[in-house]
Amino acid sequence: MNNKRRELMEAIIRELIDEGRIIEAGFASYKIAVMNPNAGTDQIIETRRAFFAGAQHLFASIMSVLEPGSEPTNNDMHRITQIHEELNRFIVELKSKYREEK
Repeated sequence: MNNKRRELMEAIIRELIDEGRIIEAGFASYKIAVMNPNAGTDQIIETRRAFFAGAQHLFASIMSVLEPGSEPTNNDMHRITQIHEELNRFIVELKSKYREEK
């Protein structure tokens, strides 16, 4: 990604996060970095729905597996670590595929 696109992406992300739209910021980043700039409206809408559905699933899953109480337990931290590792594997796969297509 060239510097101009990276700067645009960072500006959009900062603005959305400042507005409290963190998931939207993630989608904007994904759209700029990965999606075809010529993607049609329907593809963008469906991709956004899938992105948000994934975010909703992750959030609901985290909330359902955390143990009661205000302090995280060892099990809580283990589950969060597992989520972190799984998402890191996904990013590695995505970057690998994206680089192959260029």
